[in-house]
Amino acid sequence: MKKLLIASLFAAMSASVFAVDAAQVDKSIPLKDGSTVYIFKDGKMSMEDQYGRAVRMNENQVMETKDGQKIMMHGDEVMRLDNYLHKDHRG
Repeated sequence: MKKLLIASLFAAMSASVFAVDAAQVDKSIPLKDGSTVYIFKDGKMSMEDQYGRAVRMNENQVMETKDGQKIMMHGDEVMRLDNYLHKDHRG
């Protein structure tokens, strides 16, 4: 019984580490190439490609928004964005 309790406690803690809700996303910015950059409230960023997949970006890579502005990538939160994009598809 004690082992089961400990196992369920660890499972609950690990699930909360990867939980991402919409409140953590500060804004999303569409890019010229059809992808989207997400900026989280802590200032870190991640990118979704035009097919809806979270993709890796290089730190300090310059990207162009749909309206022609240039922004620089800070952080590479691929798993965080993947969890956000698929939050309604996982059991």
